[in-house]
Amino acid sequence: MQANMILAIDQGTTSTRAIAFEVSPESDFHAVAVSQIELAQHFPQSGWVEHDAAEIWRATLQTCREVVRKAGGVGRFAAIGITNQRETSVIWDAATGEPLHRAIVWQDRRTAEATTRLAAAGHEAAVQAATGLILDPYFSASKYAWLLDAVPGARERAARGEVKLGTIDAWLIWKLTGGNSHVTDATNASRTSLMDLTSRAWRQDLCDLFGVPMAALPEIRDCDALLGKADASLLGRALPIHGSAGDQHAALVGHGALTAGDAKITYGTGAFLVANVGDAPVASTSRLLGTLGYAADGEAAYALEGSIFSAGSAIQWLRDGLKVLSDSRQSEAMAQTLKDNGGVYLVPGFTGLGAPWWEPEARGTVVGLTRDSGPAHMVRAALESLAYQTRDLLDALTKDGAPPLKRLKVDGGVTANAFAMQFIADICEVEVERPAFQEMTAMGAARLAAYGVGLTEALWTAPAEAPAVWTPRMGAEARARLLKGWRGAVRAAIIAAQPEEGE
Repeated sequence: MQANMILAIDQGTTSTRAIAFEVSPESDFHAVAVSQIELAQHFPQSGWVEHDAAEIWRATLQTCREVVRKAGGVGRFAAIGITNQRETSVIWDAATGEPLHRAIVWQDRRTAEATTRLAAAGHEAAVQAATGLILDPYFSASKYAWLLDAVPGARERAARGEVKLGTIDAWLIWKLTGGNSHVTDATNASRTSLMDLTSRAWRQDLCDLFGVPMAALPEIRDCDALLGKADASLLGRALPIHGSAGDQHAALVGHGALTAGDAKITYGTGAFLVANVGDAPVASTSRLLGTLGYAADGEAAYALEGSIFSAGSAIQWLRDGLKVLSDSRQSEAMAQTLKDNGGVYLVPGFTGLGAPWWEPEARGTVVGLTRDSGPAHMVRAALESLAYQTRDLLDALTKDGAPPLKRLKVDGGVTANAFAMQFIADICEVEVERPAFQEMTAMGAARLAAYGVGLTEALWTAPAEAPAVWTPRMGAEARARLLKGWRGAVRAAIIAAQPEEGE
């Protein structure tokens, strides 16, 4: 039996899934089996978001076993690839392999005071120069420090190597290998505020600044490297784990955005613009993040990234919180019942505002309500907010010296909404390209694993199916009027987050 399949693990913010990709002789990738389990969200306090790492592991193992069975058995697989929600931080016992606390999710803002304190002490310039990242609770280092302080005795045990820290990729690799591999890939490491972006190695001075013992951190390897072998008892054979990247970096590879000037944005729970800037880091002056695009075949590509904290989660809020939708798929038809937005804008700052604003204390704000406003206006405002936030990121990218984009590659669940995609093309003045197969994060992990294990000779080849493309058709006057309204709404959200004098 030919081993021409890759088992891709896609561990996201709202679900865990596994996909089997069959690799054809022409290096085309076809998804032949999938399994998915929704992930419970925990909100202990305002601004806090947690996941159960043990639940993530159980779901990963279950979905992998189901996919292997559906695809014809483990003998058909050549390797495992992993992609994951980034920055989410896990602490576990090295001896038992059990988590010592719920994982702190990337959206979590509990460490805002700690990162603000570091910024006030003048550390941000040095941190950004080394890592490409600003000081913000978004990133893993302050989450690690909080976990070490929250778990009794963890800090002392971590210094002795008895407690491990890692992002979700490192946690899953540890579990898959039965504790034999404590490793992470360079893209996930680049999101911790502890890795030097140029050398792709942990820095002692950064570990000391955040109070994170280096002994607790995983070894950093390239995205296509051998990261360990899955214990044979789990899936029936000791499959090599030969590809790993954080979800946005994996999507960059999945789209084939491998040269300077290419860019993609993934619309999931949040939304993430990643623009390839070539083989050297670029320092942003517009509050974008310098990050690693990917590292493979001994070489690295760097990127600028803009992060939107609430994208698909705004639609989920309308469904689960306000209950104006029973199904997220209703949002497109509901928005189209209106001729325009009626002056209503939603700034979805549920867990703060990301780039280019970086206002961790901001919260969701609705502007422009009248007696005529109804549920459809809220739905339309949520969908339109995706475009406005994307435009903010593209404007920042242009200010940093990147050439204007002619085409933006998109993926993620929200891209099934044609209204939203057309509005993004209109507001951003770019062509929007959606691939026929939209699971670009899993596709990127599969491509990295296939390349790393030698199943393909090229990291990316064009898929056989043509993409869908939306072109701008809105007039300049209408666009300018809508953008003016949006920027006023953002100002209102930021002002509302400021403390009163004397507080």
